[in-house]
Amino acid sequence: MTEQPINMSSGLPTTVLPAPSGIDAERLAGALSLPIAERRAAVADVVASSPRFLDAWAELGDLGRDTIERYAAYRVGYHRGLDALRASGWRGSGYVRWSEPTNRGFLRALSGLGAMAAEIDESDEAERCQMFLLQLDPSGIPAN
Repeated sequence: MTEQPINMSSGLPTTVLPAPSGIDAERLAGALSLPIAERRAAVADVVASSPRFLDAWAELGDLGRDTIERYAAYRVGYHRGLDALRASGWRGSGYVRWSEPTNRGFLRALSGLGAMAAEIDESDEAERCQMFLLQLDPSGIPAN
């Protein structure tokens, strides 16, 4: 009989998304510091130049002019986030914790998507988003 090590895990793995570039973070901070009338367009410019920047998608969702625009931005952020998670080793299960600042753009997009789905009476989508958030971080996501 060959002796092979037994791998014991301590539970589900935790995935941490990589940090955005410093330039992207600075551009987003600058856009968010503008007067409210200019903010949405400036954040949209950040998204257009860095479409994988999840925090920018979440901010664009927050700044949407109506429910459908917000829904669309959050949905794109959510799907971009799934791509980023997979590229970071996530395999469809495991934690994506709010306590990791680099995960927050994705989690905010998912939360926003659920809220906008509820707004347009897409209750099954809203419920799926809420369930997924709890699976990713059972400790919960802070309310805005």
